[in-house]
Formats: sequence, structure tokens, C-alpha cells
Amino acid sequence: MTAATAGRVLRQLRHDPRTIAMMLLVPSLLLGLLYLLWEDLPTPPGQVAVFDRVGLTMLGIFPFVVMFLVTSIAMLRERTSGTLERLLTTPLSRPSLLLGYGTAFGLAAALQAVVTVAVATTLYDLSVAGSLVLVVLIAVVDAILGVALGLLASAFARSEFQAVQFMPVIVLPQFFLCGLLAPREQMAGWLQAVSDVLPLTYAVDALQEVGRSSEPTGRMWLDLAVVAGAAVLALALAAGTLRRRTS
Repeated sequence: MTAATAGRVLRQLRHDPRTIAMMLLVPSLLLGLLYLLWEDLPTPPGQVAVFDRVGLTMLGIFPFVVMFLVTSIAMLRERTSGTLERLLTTPLSRPSLLLGYGTAFGLAAALQAVVTVAVATTLYDLSVAGSLVLVVLIAVVDAILGVALGLLASAFARSEFQAVQFMPVIVLPQFFLCGLLAPREQMAGWLQAVSDVLPLTYAVDALQEVGRSSEPTGRMWLDLAVVAGAAVLALALAAGTLRRRTS
């Protein structure tokens, strides 16, 4: 059932060129804007270039944001069109349905991560101390987190506009507090506490570890496990709150 659902979603994606372009091209184009913005900035001796530091982090943030938007809108269309209600009258269970969606969009996220990392390290000359395979792995897990949170958000939305409105609630606080805009140790104590429970924080920490060290560290694997655990939890919550139709 899960495999059949994943295959159906992938076939739908194949016939939606705008969604494919959004998933595969938009992250690379946005990263290119950052490259053009910072390419001429001087780098003080002994410090990492601004683009190498921020661009590496964005390799995890962009897939998270894009997959959240794509998944939340796609699942909402299934419900408003009546497809979801028809599917749930079959032996297909909610967990199998959502796992199928997660599998399909996870494969799309893997392709997105490979394309974005390849463009970043070739066209934009992004320098990473660690393995690019680990960068791709973290980006994929972070994108799957976006898929899981998108599925969860879609359960509470009545329209595509409402689905997009969940972005400031779910995505932006994580972006603001993940440590990219300001070091977490310089935040107020209560903001640090909030940051500690937001999964995107751990994805950013994992990418920064790869950027600093040529060998994977125990902390990086722990951060990655937290992000993966948050994705599983979000999928479980989505399965428990998924409605057949929009009323």
C-alpha cells in the first residue's frame, strides 16, 4: 500500500513541471543570489568566507522550506478534491498513506539535495571541510522533516491559502532561532530554551559540524538523529489528525 501510494504521488509530480521546477531549481537559484551578494566580500585571515558559512547552512534550510510548502499544498489538494476520502475507503490506512507521501517526497528531496549540493560546490565554489555525502544526507533528512511538518500542517488547513499561512507559524520561528542570524549562545535564556526544542536548530548544528570537521563527529550524528526523530513524530501526529475531507 505504501509503495503504491508513493508511486502514485511520483507519477503526479512527473506531470507537474512547476512543482518539479520549484523543488529542483529554486534552492539553487536562491543560493546563487547569496553567492552573488557575498562573492566580493573580503575574508579576514583565519576565518571562513561568509558564503561558505551561510551557504552551507542554507543547503539544509532551503529544502526544509520548499518541501514544507509543496507537501502541505499537495496533501490539501488531495483532501479538497475528494481523492483522500476515496483512498481512505479502501484498505489503505492513514499511516500507510502518509508514509507513502513521505517516501515519494523523500525521494524528490534526495534528488533536490544532490542537485543543490552539486551546483553549490561547482558553480558557486562552496568549500566544505567534511564529506559532501554527509551534507546531502543532512539536507535529505531536513527535507523529510519539512515533508512531515507539511503533512501535519495540511490537516489543520481548509484552503491552500491557509496552508501557506502556517509557514510563519512553523517555519519562520525555526529559521530565526536556529543560530544562523545570531549565535545561540548570545540569545536570551528563554530564546535559547525555545531554540533547543526546534528541530531545525539541530540540522543547522549538524551542517556546521560538517563544515568545521573533516571527519563526522558524535555530535553531528546526535543532531541528525534528533531531526529524524522529529520527522517521525510529526508523521505520527499527522496520521492521528488527518481528516478525510475539508468541512
